Amino acid sequence: MYEQIASNKRRTWILLLGFLILLWGFAFVLSKALGSPGLLFYVGLFALAYAAFSYFAGSKIALAVNGAKEITKKDDPRLWRTVENLAITEGLPTPKIYVMNDPALNAFATGRSPEKSAVCATSGLLATLDDNELEGVMAHELGHVKNYDMRVNTIAFALVGIISMIADFFWHITIFGGRDNRNSNQLFAVLAIVAVILAPIAASLIQLSISRRREYLADATGVLATRYPEGLASALEKIGKQGSATRIQNTATAHMFIANPLRGKKLAGLFSTHPPIEARIKALREMKL
Repeated sequence: MYEQIASNKRRTWILLLGFLILLWGFAFVLSKALGSPGLLFYVGLFALAYAAFSYFAGSKIALAVNGAKEITKKDDPRLWRTVENLAITEGLPTPKIYVMNDPALNAFATGRSPEKSAVCATSGLLATLDDNELEGVMAHELGHVKNYDMRVNTIAFALVGIISMIADFFWHITIFGGRDNRNSNQLFAVLAIVAVILAPIAASLIQLSISRRREYLADATGVLATRYPEGLASALEKIGKQGSATRIQNTATAHMFIANPLRGKKLAGLFSTHPPIEARIKALREMKL
């Protein structure tokens, strides 16, 4: 169990380092192609500003765009007690608790720190799961909070956005801007066009890899809190059978959910925001506490 957690953490930070190298290499190639060495500085400045905005505003935006409503203890005592007891067990402050009025079976966590965190469950999830299964799901979500996954995912999401915007900008000034590149290095110009096509794809794949790693890590962290892997495994079985696709479709927040909330979830595994539910259930049932 602890080896699995340590391995997932190492791989996540290796992927994040690869992300930063990709961003720097992309900016370097474009600066050479455009004959603008200062582009590296501006890309770095823009990356910091964009990441800061995502970091501080991301939580409220995620809750709002998914139609989540904050509840009090009297609104749903069962959910409230479950989250409160798990927070005490994990030594965390009790997060704000939200509910989405949606028949899909799903849940997510958000917040840049345990003190600023929130967890959300769909009404479909609350109506379907028994107490042990609900505890398993909420322990998974608090695992994200404990592991600061939202911080990592926010940075990864911001970097994908930055690379995509830079690629779009370069493409437009190259194709439509009529820029005279006769004095620029023609090799770098060709490399830049290739990079514009491939860099956003590579960035998205790295982000998806980070997201999938964090799901496995949250599964393991949640099980350490409940000491009952079967609770989460059984919940994931129900989620897989009854469906996790929510009525509100938002690709920007899809990676936050415990299961893929998007329709057409049978995408190729390479492009999925989540590891296969079957693989997660298998890993849970093979865990040795």
